[in-house]
Parts: sequence; structure tokens; C-alpha cells
Amino acid sequence: MKESILKILDELIERYPILSGQRESIVVAYRILEYSYSNNGKLLVAGNGGSAADSEHIVGELMKSFVKPRNLNIKLKEKLTSIDERLGEVLANNLQGALPAISVTGHVGLSTAYLNDCNPLLSFAQQVNGFGNEGDVFLGISTSGNSENILFALVTAKAKGMKTVGLSGRDGGKMKEYCDEIIIAPENETFKIQELHLPIYHALCLMLEERFF
Repeated sequence: MKESILKILDELIERYPILSGQRESIVVAYRILEYSYSNNGKLLVAGNGGSAADSEHIVGELMKSFVKPRNLNIKLKEKLTSIDERLGEVLANNLQGALPAISVTGHVGLSTAYLNDCNPLLSFAQQVNGFGNEGDVFLGISTSGNSENILFALVTAKAKGMKTVGLSGRDGGKMKEYCDEIIIAPENETFKIQELHLPIYHALCLMLEERFF
């Protein structure tokens, strides 16, 4: 791992010493994501309530520039302008490099149809089944580690040949059984767990951006 990537992790632990015991888990989670992205994979993310907002936040940091510029490569820029010079130039100058990520907490039409027609606890799992492929990663966020819709999604992801990462608190809960790696914020109250989740996933996004851009 590059020194510049490790520096991001070191700075995280320096600012949040309480996370020192999770250092290795963060490294392993990063390596899972790095391997998937290196092999044209993507990330699917889900959570409930505040963790649903975190899911959308993570996708936002990955799908556009976070702190580094993500200029398109010359080949894509040339293709864009070859299709239409004016439109292509606007696209070439404004589009940014992306790490493909989807939050399965949204898609209101799909999710409400599935909630109404099928099983409300399986909406995340249905989207993991539809979007997920072998080599992709599913990140499940649950402060208790026991959110049933996250557990169903994790089982589906493993059955699809995806890697699974958990972001939890307390003792990690039931989801530990289904995660290839889990990062456990060492707190017991939900809001305190969520307060630690944000710097953890920010660090992961920064590390990935440093690696690929």
C-alpha cells in the first residue's frame, strides 16, 4: 500500500484514537474495495435511517471528485468531441472520473413496488440480486449489526459471489457472520456509533481516491 494511502489512515487514527483497534479492519476493507475496483467491480451500499443517509453520502464521495481532481483520460475526451464537437467539449471539460457505486436505499418506484408486492424486508436483497455481480462488493451499515434487511442483503451478496463488508457498532451483531470484513465503531449508543462511521468511510473514500486518481 502506498505511503500516501497509509498516511490517510494514520491521520484518521490520530484524530480519532478510539478507532485504533479497528485499524487492521479498515485496511482489510480498503483492500477488498481496491481489488474490486481494480477488476472493474462496483460497490453497493445500504443502511436504515441515518445509515441510509450515510449510504448516499458514500456514493457521493466515490462517484465524483472528493478532494482530488478527477480529469477524464484523453482517449475518452477525444471520443466525446468526435461524436459532437460542442457538446463533447462541454462534457470533456466537466465530467469527472468515478468509482462506480450504488446506494440501494433509493429507487423509490422499485423499492415501493417490491415493498407492496413482496416482502418489505427484502427490498435491499432484491436490488443486490439485480445489480450485483461476482467480484462486486456489498457494504452493509447497521449500528446494531442486527438489521434484518441488511442481513438478507448480505446473504444475497455472498450467494452472488460478492465480497461483503460491514460497518457496525456495539459487538457487531449478527452481521459479523456474513461479512468478509467488519469495522466496528467502539460505542454502544446509536448516535455515537454514527459519529464514528462518518470519519471511517471518509477515510476509505480518500484512500480509494488516492489509489485510483
